Amino acid sequence: MAEQLTPDEKFHLITRNLQEVLGEEKLKQVLQERELKVYWGTATTGKPHVAYFVPMSKIADFLKAGCEVTILFADLHAYLDNMKAPWELLELRVQYYEQVIKAMLESIGVPLDKLNFVKGTDFQLSREYTLDVYRLSSTMTEHDAKKAGAEVVKQVEHPMLSGLLYPGLQALDEEYLKVDAQFGGVDQRKIFTLAEKYLPSLGFAKRSHLMNPMVPGLTGGKMSSSEEESKIDLLDKKEDVKKKLKKAFCEPGNIENNGVLSFVKHVLFPLLGEFSIKRDPKWGGDKVYTVYEEVEKDFMEELVHPGDLKASVEVALNKLLDPIRKKFESPELRKLTNAAYPDPSKNKGAGKGVKAAGGGGEEDELVPSRLDIRVGKIISVEKHPDADSLYLEKIDVGEAEPRTVVSGLVAYISQEDLQDRMVLLLCNLKPQKMRGIESQAMLLCASIEGDPRRVEPLDPPEGSSPGEQVFVEGYETGKPDDKLSPKKKVWEKLQVDLKVSEECVAQWKDKHLMTKLGQITCKTLKGGNIS
Repeated sequence: MAEQLTPDEKFHLITRNLQEVLGEEKLKQVLQERELKVYWGTATTGKPHVAYFVPMSKIADFLKAGCEVTILFADLHAYLDNMKAPWELLELRVQYYEQVIKAMLESIGVPLDKLNFVKGTDFQLSREYTLDVYRLSSTMTEHDAKKAGAEVVKQVEHPMLSGLLYPGLQALDEEYLKVDAQFGGVDQRKIFTLAEKYLPSLGFAKRSHLMNPMVPGLTGGKMSSSEEESKIDLLDKKEDVKKKLKKAFCEPGNIENNGVLSFVKHVLFPLLGEFSIKRDPKWGGDKVYTVYEEVEKDFMEELVHPGDLKASVEVALNKLLDPIRKKFESPELRKLTNAAYPDPSKNKGAGKGVKAAGGGGEEDELVPSRLDIRVGKIISVEKHPDADSLYLEKIDVGEAEPRTVVSGLVAYISQEDLQDRMVLLLCNLKPQKMRGIESQAMLLCASIEGDPRRVEPLDPPEGSSPGEQVFVEGYETGKPDDKLSPKKKVWEKLQVDLKVSEECVAQWKDKHLMTKLGQITCKTLKGGNIS
């Protein structure tokens, strides 16, 4: 197929669905002369999950365009990134990554004989590479190294020197792999611009950079190997896939940070060219979409229900995962999986050692007092000008000015019932634009999934005033974060344990949410989730 494509057609195939390309003209110039050489690297840390199908589908595009593709298993980077992979597990993790990524590529029909697989330590420990690391470190500033790794290297209070080396090594890999371009997520952008700035100072060519968008995880933030609730593992059983998709953030009509829709856009459409919605005839029956934008439009207009979307994605996803699961049923690969990712509960002493060495303790700080939850009063509510499913509210939380809040409650509660209502607001999330308007807090609600889905705002005690602080029993004295870091997923981790009791009392791990006047409640949704 590649021989029949023009350079312009190859360029379109290489760059489709990317968020950004640096060095477009250079790419076009190379394609006029020969096939493009491109590499994608992955640090061999946590287990790969279904979001890895996003780069896999682009690798399929690269091969269709005739590119020479190298996949780098960056084992040394995995160690340098705050020891996410202990030294004694590096080789086992590389073997696991190689097996699982090859299985992924086979499941989407990518021929492995056209790919070049390389392990980082096969060339990164050579004399020449080591000398170039020293040369680079003598020209690169600490500020630039730290800035470059901010979105990729794990951020801790007392960072290791290794984290500063990481971006420079990734830049040098471009030269040692002899490629024209590096491909990665847009979270790698600062490393890519570091490479463009510093490689020429060593006498090396400046490469082009191809960037995928970051696909939201199931909880709405970045899908991460270290966040169990945000991801679906490649080896998850069908019942686990169903359970995780059922809990996934997929608000009716809301297309922002929707991990389920993003999976349809960035994986299923590029691979399959279409997407089938399976549903009961009374809700419109089955429908086959050949253009992603039509799926998004129908979902935004609530012609496609979240339950039907999730069920249809579940069917398509399991078809992709079945060959991978089957391959890993072999005794050899089961043994490799257990060796590469040993159960920490069976090796508690070693686990503590690794945590101490890595400056851990992060989990110890995961307490509900970090959440700035306050009582608020809705002083105005109207429909969002650009989204029929969203309300635009002004809410008094005891500050000089009311906060603007966007919430997807149109389908569940009337404007009249919200006007002048006392509610609960999570006030220290990072402000986020929702259909063009910045939402400055999250209105907390109880919900129960089903048909129909039921949602109710949480209620503060009678007599509450705007600005009153909400706390969890036993955590009254903690100080909320100024801003919850989206990267660390503090809210998502804590939210998993927020529930409504059988007495309709809001709880975190069975401890009541309170103000000084009493308990936080909801009207009817016993056993509901809180978000």
